[in-house]
Amino acid sequence: MQTAEVLIPILVPLGAFAMVFGIVYLKSRENMAMIERGLNPKEFANRPAPYRNLKNGLLFLGAGIGLALAYIITQYMLHDDENPALWFALIAIGGGLGLIRSYQIEKKELLDKEGEK
Repeated sequence: MQTAEVLIPILVPLGAFAMVFGIVYLKSRENMAMIERGLNPKEFANRPAPYRNLKNGLLFLGAGIGLALAYIITQYMLHDDENPALWFALIAIGGGLGLIRSYQIEKKELLDKEGEK
């Protein structure tokens, strides 16, 4: 066995444990900081996120359009199935465009609400 193959069974569980520990540790520090400021952490954990579904929907729509575009380009223009960089790039571009569109919609709604007041 190579040295990297020996290290993988050791480092993967160790990395997973470190990630979970880090998340729990940072969440508890955040809660303690909120308590020190006189805030209730449970109120902030349950606050509504009104545009979450819009954001997720536009993200997945953009990623799907990116996948479809990558398929069309590889099948009909490049005649090549082995081009993973194009696939990942178009998924990221499509998802990013979806998130940008979500931001624009949320900002417009927020400005409209402020203008009504």
